[in-house]
Amino acid sequence: MKRASLIAASFLFAALAPGAAYAVSASPAMSHYTQAQIKRMMREANTPDQYRVVARYFEQRQGEFSSKAADQLAEWARRSQNTTGPAAKYPRPVDEARNLYEYYAHEADDAAFQADKYNRFALGAEAITKH
Repeated sequence: MKRASLIAASFLFAALAPGAAYAVSASPAMSHYTQAQIKRMMREANTPDQYRVVARYFEQRQGEFSSKAADQLAEWARRSQNTTGPAAKYPRPVDEARNLYEYYAHEADDAAFQADKYNRFALGAEAITKH
């Protein structure tokens, strides 16, 4: 059972790795917006450019969380080789790495969903302004 979960985790790591490279290229472009400005833009955006800025912010977050998830996946695999018996106190180090991995993977998925949503908003706003 443990071996199957590690194999599944390896496939997931391979799927998340391309997103980690994107975080490096997206970071400098978004550095001039504060989190408060992004939140305000999320509420008040109505032009394609504003929607794209918000989408790029979420793409950057997705890349950052994907990178962190990949790091925790490697740590989870490392820690899973050194587990103690059933009397170990919770949370075991392997559980901590798994929980962090699951959190980062969830946040990366959520950020990807938000980026896709705002990219679709941008396309819709662009179509409206062209007519």
